[in-house]
Amino acid sequence: MAKKHKSIDFRKIKTVSLKERKNKVKMENFAKVCSKGGGFKEFLDSLPKILTGNDIRDVLNSIGRAYQTKKIILFSLGAHVIKCGLNPVIIDLIHKRVIDGLALNGAGLIHDVEIALIGATSENVNSGLANGTFGMARETAELINKAVSEAGQKNKGIGEVVGDKLLTLKAPNNSVSIVAQARALDIPITIHPAIGTDIVHQHPGVDSQAWGKAGFSDFRLFIKLVSQLEGGVFINVGSAVIMPEVFLKALTVARNLKFKVKKFTTVNMDQIEHYRSKMNIVKRPTELGGQGYYLIGRHEVMVPFLARAIKEELDL
Repeated sequence: MAKKHKSIDFRKIKTVSLKERKNKVKMENFAKVCSKGGGFKEFLDSLPKILTGNDIRDVLNSIGRAYQTKKIILFSLGAHVIKCGLNPVIIDLIHKRVIDGLALNGAGLIHDVEIALIGATSENVNSGLANGTFGMARETAELINKAVSEAGQKNKGIGEVVGDKLLTLKAPNNSVSIVAQARALDIPITIHPAIGTDIVHQHPGVDSQAWGKAGFSDFRLFIKLVSQLEGGVFINVGSAVIMPEVFLKALTVARNLKFKVKKFTTVNMDQIEHYRSKMNIVKRPTELGGQGYYLIGRHEVMVPFLARAIKEELDL
């Protein structure tokens, strides 16, 4: 015969007072309603003091402290940021001396160079792949590969030489080229390629030894920039693999060489949450006393928003 089980008696449950319970969400932290025609500061102040609303305020405070105390503010970018048409926003921060150093992956360099040359980029991959012409743009590869060969010969980095090449050629759209503008203002810009991932590696003019040598020069420069991060801010936008990995290695080399890099702020901005960027940008690097933040949203909205908020914070 099956054993009969008694159900739970709810009459013995103890309750607590709603007023005495600790609550994480309070009315005073609610969003405010903006008036029609109000300014950006009013909008910024209207954000709820909850979750990402607080994160954005914390990030802006960190940037403000770094800027006022002349601590380094570094940005790394994935290619999609450039493809979203955000070069003018990044360049504005370069010109206002908010950004002290920039790092791009190989694809970011390619799109930036194409914009400098013809004011357009981003081909139709499907059709190009079907007929074998994907990534075969002649001018893009010739300029970049020649610059990289020169960089290898002169023991220079890719970012420096490509930027100088664009300035020397007076490329028609240098005003909206991140690489050209960084070089024009003597802002360090490093390029971090991965052999085989970038279309310029499939062209006849590629110099594999130069790519390795020049890319390593940029890695060493990037380590130097990261070694100065104490009290500063590192912001990675749109690179889910390359820059999170490069940043983690740069940080460990800096610490191995006994640079003090413990208390700083990291920010990762992307359209979804990725494991590598969450661990290598937000969590692991800040365990010794810093703070990391993950801001999720479309680049074409979030980057202009953050840039405008930074200018508000710094009164620029």
